[in-house]
Amino acid sequence: MTIRMAHLREQGVDFVVFDADARIGTDTARAALLFQLTAKARMSRCKVDKAALQYVSGGQLQFYGTPDLVDFLASVGGVDHWTHQLSV
Repeated sequence: MTIRMAHLREQGVDFVVFDADARIGTDTARAALLFQLTAKARMSRCKVDKAALQYVSGGQLQFYGTPDLVDFLASVGGVDHWTHQLSV
């Protein structure tokens, strides 16, 4: 499976946003998926200070991850372009 991601830098913070949601929509499943994808991104030589998942649920754009990054993404309407792909 291929996951789209954005590796971005804002105000000196390197962050990644993954276009993904856990198969089971629980916080535990999302935390495990975010951990796995973040580790993969770091192994691909991406510097990651913060990370989040971006997904659509009930027709609404949702975010899960580092709380201040989630707040930032919500304020800007999320990521609208993807810079990389990860194979998982």
